[in-house]
Amino acid sequence: MKVKIRKELLEYLLQLARDFYPNEFGGFLREKDGIFEEVLIIPKGYFGKSSVYFDTWLLPHDENIKGTVHSHPVPSSRPSQADVSFFSKFGGVHIIIAYPFKEESVKAYNSEGKEIEIVIIE
Repeated sequence: MKVKIRKELLEYLLQLARDFYPNEFGGFLREKDGIFEEVLIIPKGYFGKSSVYFDTWLLPHDENIKGTVHSHPVPSSRPSQADVSFFSKFGGVHIIIAYPFKEESVKAYNSEGKEIEIVIIE
């Protein structure tokens, strides 16, 4: 399995991770024609140093939401047990952006927490 993401979106996500540092940020990824094109940041979220919380009731009904993204303000992009638990509730693809928030520190996982390949689309 591979996940495709638009380069412009990936650059935006990297900048969000830098802007929220030292806290985590999180959002939901919207897909169009098999490529992740947009991120949705839910209002009233809590973005802390070791976790992100948001009210999923505020998430719009949108069948194009196929994944999640969040940052880790540490050099590890490995999903925690809490991450994998969250992944299982939303299925799809889950991207983690680790410090220092460079393209090389971005990893994608399936709903079981197994790493999958990322393809960047110009």
